[in-house]
Amino acid sequence: MGVVPARLRGHAGKGSIWIHAVSVGEVLAVSHLVAELMKKLPQTPVFVSTTTATGQNLARQRFGEAQVFYLPIDFGFAIRAYQDALGPRLLILAEAEFWPNLLHLSRKRGIRVAIVNARISDRSFPRYRRLRGFFARVLGEADLFLAQTEVDAQRLRDIGAAAERVHVSGNLKFDVRSGGASPLAESLRRAMGQATPVIVCGSTTEGEEDLVLAAFQEVRQQFPSAVLVLAPRHPERFDKVAGLVSSLGMPLLRRSVWTAGRPVAGCVFLLDSVGELASVYALASVAFVGGSLLPGVGGHNILEPAQHGVPVLAGPNTSNFREIVRIFERGGAITVVTTGTLAGELRRLVSDVKECARLGQRARELFLENTGATARTLQALEPLLPVPPPQSAKPVRPGDPGPAEDP
Repeated sequence: MGVVPARLRGHAGKGSIWIHAVSVGEVLAVSHLVAELMKKLPQTPVFVSTTTATGQNLARQRFGEAQVFYLPIDFGFAIRAYQDALGPRLLILAEAEFWPNLLHLSRKRGIRVAIVNARISDRSFPRYRRLRGFFARVLGEADLFLAQTEVDAQRLRDIGAAAERVHVSGNLKFDVRSGGASPLAESLRRAMGQATPVIVCGSTTEGEEDLVLAAFQEVRQQFPSAVLVLAPRHPERFDKVAGLVSSLGMPLLRRSVWTAGRPVAGCVFLLDSVGELASVYALASVAFVGGSLLPGVGGHNILEPAQHGVPVLAGPNTSNFREIVRIFERGGAITVVTTGTLAGELRRLVSDVKECARLGQRARELFLENTGATARTLQALEPLLPVPPPQSAKPVRPGDPGPAEDP
């Protein structure tokens, strides 16, 4: 509502950069870009706003609390209060954050606006197209659109973005790295041992846990020591999923109470935490990425396990990551499963170590082949970046030689 935290005040006139990333996925996507901007413009304040609480927590871990805040509601008075406090010269919005007042007031103040990693989802595109007249005016406030794919670029043009302002830079998520092994991943690796089959099911949503647990019960019949790491997408569902596991009579360990060294063989390990899934994927014999088995969500990020060289399974509903999934399908590095084939594919891959290794290697190769979006984004942003303030002249002390005169 426009109440600016004290830690953010006092930056007006410094030509800052304001980056908005809605939630965890967008924060991860822009993290490398943020780091590169800070390195390129060390005297320029860089701020990051989010919408969700999970995104806020991750952004504060990544960039520091002093640089991070919640996006104000899209009312003029609230937006202006933050613009007054931060004094931005460049506003960068990730993916599809087309807030009318934020864009309009930025244009009025002479703040340059760029939409990076832009995408228009299959679900949103018909609605945007129906309201093309409105969105053409909104998108007219932006200076630059950097789309993930040519499909996204064409959709932006179709809903009213000026064609000459739309370019394809690739997907920033390909440049995200998990940050190496986490303490949790290392502790789990020691507790499991190298020979234990590990299935990591990440970002699962309502209805998927029942299917995943049923499939794991079938795997356990053949591999009783197998471990299922189950990571629900939304923290508010952790307790409900724990109750579901217990109701099925399956051994349950919760990350929130687990202590290093405690055996995990044959258990469901509930990852009831935020920000640890990406590193835990490295432990997987095979990974399933949720939000994809049942319609309505559109899938989640398959690149997190792929970067670790882990074979990836996903359901058929992956419209949120359609181009990434298409790349992996063409490269033979993903297995698309249904509610009826999930259990069989998990059993098959856990049983075939060589096939797991082949699929995992191909997934990592494709991940590495598609990096570089951050460098292309920085290059495209170059004309919009704030000009660093000139270095103040060194004061001349008595007795120092003055500046050399032209001959």
